[in-house]
Amino acid sequence: MYSDFADRLATTMWQDFDRTPSRDDNPAEITDVSTVVVDGNFPWTIVTVETDTGVTGVGEAYPSPGVHEVITDYFEPVLRGENPLDVERLYNLMRASLSGRGSQQGIGTIAISGIELALWDTAGKLLDQPVYQLLGGKMRDEVRMYADCHGGEGMVAAARNDQRTETYEAEAYARSARDAVDDGYEIVKFDLDVPSGRDIDTLSRHLDEPELEHKRRLVEAVTDEVGDEAEVAVDLHWNLSVEAAERLCAILEPYDLAWIEDPIPPENESAMTRLNRSVDQQLLTGENRYGRHGFRDLVERQSVAFVAPDIPKTGGIAETKKIAELAETSYMTLAPHNIGSPVATMAGVHVGASVPNFLGLEFHARDVPWWDDLVDTDEPLIRNGYIDVPDDPGLGIELDWDVVETHRKR
Repeated sequence: MYSDFADRLATTMWQDFDRTPSRDDNPAEITDVSTVVVDGNFPWTIVTVETDTGVTGVGEAYPSPGVHEVITDYFEPVLRGENPLDVERLYNLMRASLSGRGSQQGIGTIAISGIELALWDTAGKLLDQPVYQLLGGKMRDEVRMYADCHGGEGMVAAARNDQRTETYEAEAYARSARDAVDDGYEIVKFDLDVPSGRDIDTLSRHLDEPELEHKRRLVEAVTDEVGDEAEVAVDLHWNLSVEAAERLCAILEPYDLAWIEDPIPPENESAMTRLNRSVDQQLLTGENRYGRHGFRDLVERQSVAFVAPDIPKTGGIAETKKIAELAETSYMTLAPHNIGSPVATMAGVHVGASVPNFLGLEFHARDVPWWDDLVDTDEPLIRNGYIDVPDDPGLGIELDWDVVETHRKR
């Protein structure tokens, strides 16, 4: 539905980005941009950029309703005929073409991010270079992954007052932590915003003493289990008020956590700064922020210790590298959020290889047994908690399209 409108805009709004795509020195032109949605633990939106050379690049956009339509109906006609090597120019072209309609954040930026990943893969394949080399080279040969253990498969349903309630048990958290550490992960993360079995008003964002004690027991079980074998982090998914977060941080001080993630809603940076200055815990946030401008206040005001952009959401590979460089000016650490398939994960690997202040990349799909099957390789991508930085062109992986088709959602 966007194609006619996009074609009209192509002659007006972004003339400053026109480099005359028909020039003789163009090594390739984009002929098509399309998507496939894979039914993983999230709906992984795989993006492909095809060229007239036969080279096809693969990217991934963060799961979000409407992204497929924005990519195929709007951006495909915008990009058709363009030079895929001009990754940064095309990034700005897409933002300009959708200016005022979501290109600064939200679904528009997510769509741009997925295409941007595919453009880097395309450029790397055309130039026979890995993406990290195009970003300036690598600083490490392998990238640490950290295991998101969710709720530790610890949910137990029980009958109470003739109703089914849910609670999460400390023993299950400890078992999941042990499994992840035995698999080689040096950082494990658990959801802490989980039901305790009590009927409470979650909208108030307040935690009373029994709720605080339930969360303390979960953390105690995990840290007792892993000892000094791994660092432990927890995620609160923006569910607390500042006062509740302060009380929770205080009760968890003895457990020396790696970080506490997203304790309060993401919209109010001043509240996060206030919290950070009032607690003796390391805080992390960032998956709901877009581009370097979305991280500027966090960095300038020292609102957290760790920034966690989501690469196929925040703007893509180059934008995430710029966020890392911005964070580095204040000696803050990068730990990207990642709930994606191997495509988004490998984009994170190339970013992690190319910046100095990288700590670890999230792995959110330990419960997807066919995650590795999506990649055409005989070896698992993650070995002993790390991914080797590939030297193959582009992102360094090829998808097994038969497996993609088996798990295709749309």
